[in-house]
Amino acid sequence: MDIPTKIQTLRDELNQHNHNYYVLDKPTISDFEFDQLLKQLQELETQHPEFFDENSPTQRVGGSITKNFNTVAHEHRMYSLDNSYSTEDLMDWEVRIQKILGNVDLDYTCELKYDGASISITYENGKLKKAVTRGDGFQGDEVTNNIKTIRSIPLQLKGNYPPKFDIRGEIILPFAGFEKMNQELIEIGETPYSNPRNTASGSLKLQDSAEVAKRPLDCLLYFIVGNNLPFKTQFEGLETARNWGFKVPSQAKLAKNMQEVLEFITYWDVHRHDLPYETDGVVIKVNSLQHQDELGYTSKSPRWAMAYKFKSEQVSTRLNSISYQVGRTGAITPVANLEPVQLAGTIVKRASLHNADQIEKLDIRIGDKVFVEKGGEIIPKIIAVAERGSESFPTVYITNCPECQTALERKEGEANHYCPNFYGCPPQIIGRIQHYITRKAMDIEGLGGETVALLYQNGLVKNYADLYDLKIEQILPLERMAQKSAENLINGIEKSKEVPFERVLYALGIRYVGETVAKKLAKHYKNIDAIANASLMDLILVDEIGDKIAQSVIEFFENPENRITVERLKNVGVQLTLDESKSTVVSNVLEGKTFVVSGVFEKFSRDDLKKAIEDHGGKVGSSISAKTNFVIAGDNMGPAKLEKASQLKVPIISENDFLGMIGDYKK
Repeated sequence: MDIPTKIQTLRDELNQHNHNYYVLDKPTISDFEFDQLLKQLQELETQHPEFFDENSPTQRVGGSITKNFNTVAHEHRMYSLDNSYSTEDLMDWEVRIQKILGNVDLDYTCELKYDGASISITYENGKLKKAVTRGDGFQGDEVTNNIKTIRSIPLQLKGNYPPKFDIRGEIILPFAGFEKMNQELIEIGETPYSNPRNTASGSLKLQDSAEVAKRPLDCLLYFIVGNNLPFKTQFEGLETARNWGFKVPSQAKLAKNMQEVLEFITYWDVHRHDLPYETDGVVIKVNSLQHQDELGYTSKSPRWAMAYKFKSEQVSTRLNSISYQVGRTGAITPVANLEPVQLAGTIVKRASLHNADQIEKLDIRIGDKVFVEKGGEIIPKIIAVAERGSESFPTVYITNCPECQTALERKEGEANHYCPNFYGCPPQIIGRIQHYITRKAMDIEGLGGETVALLYQNGLVKNYADLYDLKIEQILPLERMAQKSAENLINGIEKSKEVPFERVLYALGIRYVGETVAKKLAKHYKNIDAIANASLMDLILVDEIGDKIAQSVIEFFENPENRITVERLKNVGVQLTLDESKSTVVSNVLEGKTFVVSGVFEKFSRDDLKKAIEDHGGKVGSSISAKTNFVIAGDNMGPAKLEKASQLKVPIISENDFLGMIGDYKK
């Protein structure tokens, strides 16, 4: 046998044994025999470096060092899931999706919701090419070297697979491995890790992949994204992924109706405690991929999936005191300071009290013993009083800001109290600058929230425009600031001048102007001056901009200090005009027209068709209404959309008709 063949044979054999052990849990050789084969391969690869393969089984031991994890855009956005907490929530969800689809027969894929760190892994020609954390859903950190050390993730796929696709899953740390890691730390006198989920997530950002390789991480995969996939349902997708070599949990079940979904939930609410890893709910997905396409997405979540969260764990502990936090918008949040207690794998010392109404409703008093749970398994909150304290007095909500002593205000119809001292209250000032530098906004490398607070406390910044006046010699005296970190900070601030207008607009921190609204405003007005000078009615007429958002924009630009700050940003070169050269807009031939897309198409994928509509100035609607101008229909058009279009007399056109409208179709 020649050397290349011998190397490839060993790689194939080791990959199969690895799959048997870590995915199937059915090893066919001993650990010693596996190690001997791996040693043979390592020796051959060392002697013949010309046959190096980054996806060889020998590369799983790690050893590469990553100083900075590159931020990478997801080719397919990673959406978050809507949550439900009751049978009624699920029933309401089914009514909503049936209304869109037209009361068709639906089946569902039920999968356990794993509590780990989300990952998206790209495969090209059957080889692991890239792994990216979820991040903000639009972009994440590339952690490919660390992911390759996880033995249950295949480096080379089996069978027939598409040339390129992404697969999503959760990186988890099984209980047994977590306990073993903690025991080792305790034995050497170190502090043990708090919970498996955070430990798994933190492992992905370790700089030395050899350290990651030592951790007993696992990966459970559950969703494939790509073009021309060889299956038509979510459940088939799971089976296909399993055949390609992925570790797909066996607990997933196909449910023929909502009753079977509820039976699955009831079973696993009890039996989840028998699993070797954490799970906090069930994810229910419409099984048909065509129906998923028809349902589409909201700005944050797929309409075709819902996460049912198991009832949160509750504990009781004593409320020692109540403190009040001031947010960047001036909103006051009361916080309960608790006697430390173990809850859902973490030590809880603080919990949210939401607002004055909630405190009054529950009659929460200092000294009470209270029930605490993790709302949505994330943020601890007090849900009831368990036992009244012996010398308790009704809680009197504060009347003045705890930071600047300004009298608080509460607008009619709003739950929160606010500090109106927008430009003089330190937490508001610091909070706005911290918002400005976040990843979704200006993404200033080298500048974190603690450094912003230091800059403010040392009198170096009072608003985000001041960042651009900073000099290295001003920063160096700050705590934990060396020459290199000071240079990185200044370079990061300078690079932020390249951030596109829509993200700058979001970074300004205008109340109610989130990422989606900022993109809408930037696309409509093209520059900051046009937005600043728009009337209330002009703003309301912009797509998806309501009275509340419009009024907030008006109030922001009516303030002279905001006008001055924006002018300073403009003068230092921050992007306050839409860069038309980077726009994908081809023409405005469809301007003012709204299209709804339904069915399967020959010349376009659904995403490409929607992009073509927007590239020619049109708008894509999710459902047919009186405002819809055209429905573009492909094969298997949804019956509900067909009926609705007929009722409203909305023209139904083909993809060729559409191509004719944009001037691209040639017979």
